[in-house]
Amino acid sequence: MDGRETGLAEVVREWGRIGCIGFGGPPSHITLLRRLCVERRGWLEGDDFEDALAACNLLPGPASTQLAIYCAWRVRGRVGALAGGLAFILPGLVLILALSALFLAGSPPEWAKGAGAGAGAAVAAVAVRAGASLLPASLRRARATSRLRWPVYLAAGGAAAALTGPWLVLVLLACGAVEIVARGLVPRLGAIALPVGAAGTGGLLALVWVAFKVGALSYGGGFVIVPLMQGDAVDRYHWLTETQFLNAVALGQITPGPVTQTVAAVGYAAAGVGGGLLAALVAFSPSFAFVLAGGDRFDRLRANRVARTFLDGAGPAAVGAILGSAIPLARALAESWQYAVLGGAAVLVLVLRQSVVLALLLAGLTGALVAVAGGPLP
Repeated sequence: MDGRETGLAEVVREWGRIGCIGFGGPPSHITLLRRLCVERRGWLEGDDFEDALAACNLLPGPASTQLAIYCAWRVRGRVGALAGGLAFILPGLVLILALSALFLAGSPPEWAKGAGAGAGAAVAAVAVRAGASLLPASLRRARATSRLRWPVYLAAGGAAAALTGPWLVLVLLACGAVEIVARGLVPRLGAIALPVGAAGTGGLLALVWVAFKVGALSYGGGFVIVPLMQGDAVDRYHWLTETQFLNAVALGQITPGPVTQTVAAVGYAAAGVGGGLLAALVAFSPSFAFVLAGGDRFDRLRANRVARTFLDGAGPAAVGAILGSAIPLARALAESWQYAVLGGAAVLVLVLRQSVVLALLLAGLTGALVAVAGGPLP
């Protein structure tokens, strides 16, 4: 059953509601979408929803965003996909741009600098939590023939995230290709042309390239985008300092909707509100294109042996990249009290299993108190 007779206003309202309350990243988004589309309204059968989720996980880019667009497409066609996808993305985008104006401004108030430094100190622990939560499912998905290669892919992704930053995408693609070759599926592959160099020396073209890598070339979503952006945003183009980049990552975690919206904070630092909107447009456009061009073939994508085999290699590499991203994030800390905040956040999210948003808010409050007390800020 689908919802072709459902009004467009209802799609905007329901998907906008999820965009406003969807704190916690993809697990929260998937739960809310399933509750709406399968359990409450019966727009999709349970098996259809699971097939769509599996297909989105085979695609590069933010899987939960693609799932939201796909569900809206099933309910109200192409117009519904555009309206529902935008309604899902825009609340968090508006909020992260507003917060970027406060925390990434040239001279933010001291309490804001302290709050940003505190929340930024906690993001390495959040990265470890995100990666660790994916390990069991990733290992279960590994076939018997690839179980021995799984730790190699995991380690390759982790090392790439820690050491190579913007070139991580090549490692993810290479791991997928190695698995395809190992399974003897090479004759089924077509030629692939992929631009791999960084674009220009800065400006909007460079911002477009960074956002494109985030939206069209990354597997695993979430923290996989962090090493893809960090080297370019901090070291190559100097849009952000290390401390400001930590702030941007924290903003992406505490705002609702897709974590990929972190790229909007980077865009804001590069070129103001216009840069933030441009980065978001480029990063999310592939997700809309995948659904609008291929939504009716998602069932075949899930059954495609080459695509599933590629993910058997790229998937564990993406998990390793999420774990590995914690290293440069922790290395960016500048003050001793930030390491104490990182330790406290690790206890909260890894040992006590508390909410990531709660940990980041408490870390931000700690940083604000340090600033108010006259403590050192990075």
